[in-house]
Amino acid sequence: MSTDVDAVIAATLDAAELDYDRRREGVYFVTLPGAKKLQTNCWLIAREHSLSVEAFVCRRPDEAHEAVYRFLLRRNAKLYGVHYTIDEVGDIYLVGRLGLATVTESELDTVLGQVLEAADGDFNTLLELGFATSIRREWDWRVSRGESLANLRAFEHLVRPDGGPADHTPGSLTSE
Repeated sequence: MSTDVDAVIAATLDAAELDYDRRREGVYFVTLPGAKKLQTNCWLIAREHSLSVEAFVCRRPDEAHEAVYRFLLRRNAKLYGVHYTIDEVGDIYLVGRLGLATVTESELDTVLGQVLEAADGDFNTLLELGFATSIRREWDWRVSRGESLANLRAFEHLVRPDGGPADHTPGSLTSE
């Protein structure tokens, strides 16, 4: 691994003002800020001939595995520099590999942008497909206790079959 690549990685992360931890030469743990998925943790690992990118997206879906994996495979066709994969337990990751000769600040910034766009942009869809029952159960539990539904707003359509607004208790979603 070239120290030039290490310098490019550090310069790119610094220019983007990203939080990161340099574990050793060529090995970085980067935190990408998001909106739907509050953060995406990403490893950048420079090896002899390539730079590997690996980002955790979400845990193994509880249900609708076929629908989730179909979504991921279709989404792969639109991604640049990375693709979705699953590990041995079914957790979902974005992974990619760049040849060291192609690692420039611009290219690395583009790939990290793609990781963030995919992980953050696809997050709610993955939750809807793979965790709908859990989301409904959490919604019902919060309503029964008068808890805030603020971070479940994006999934309100899952609570009612007609997709309309859900019934709320005072002090919940509609009055926040």
